[in-house]
Amino acid sequence: MKRRIILAILILLALFLAGLAWGASQFNLSALQQPGETEIYLATRAKHWLVGRNTRGLAAPPVENPRQARASGQMTFGGSCATCHGYDGRTPSDIGRSQYPPAPDLGSPAVQEWSDAELFWIVKHGLRNTGMPGFGRIHSDEEIWNLVRFVRSLGEEKPK
Repeated sequence: MKRRIILAILILLALFLAGLAWGASQFNLSALQQPGETEIYLATRAKHWLVGRNTRGLAAPPVENPRQARASGQMTFGGSCATCHGYDGRTPSDIGRSQYPPAPDLGSPAVQEWSDAELFWIVKHGLRNTGMPGFGRIHSDEEIWNLVRFVRSLGEEKPK
């Protein structure tokens, strides 16, 4: 009886490993190919969960002059972000479109649904395997918050 159970477990394990090997052999690592719906869904859900977990208790500091903060964020954007996201923040450059996943339109609902704290965390720490670098060693927290204010303003504009 024990031998049959062990044999059944070994057969199931072998089938599982064979299925895993087959799935891995079908995976395409190319950044040029569009991912499937399942991959997009799972990656997006995981990204939202992980970023959300890391931003608990994080809140934007008060700002005295929102217009000046946004202008400062726009200057930071032009120097650090426009290379991928385009100078208007809404039309990714050739480099941004060639990444996997492509650099998003920062005024889009998919970006604007992130909280300010989540946008701050993403800019400061980056996102592995997405092409989004972390700017926490380059820019101060104040500069990053101003950048978040600028990105938030892109959601208020009508796309061109």
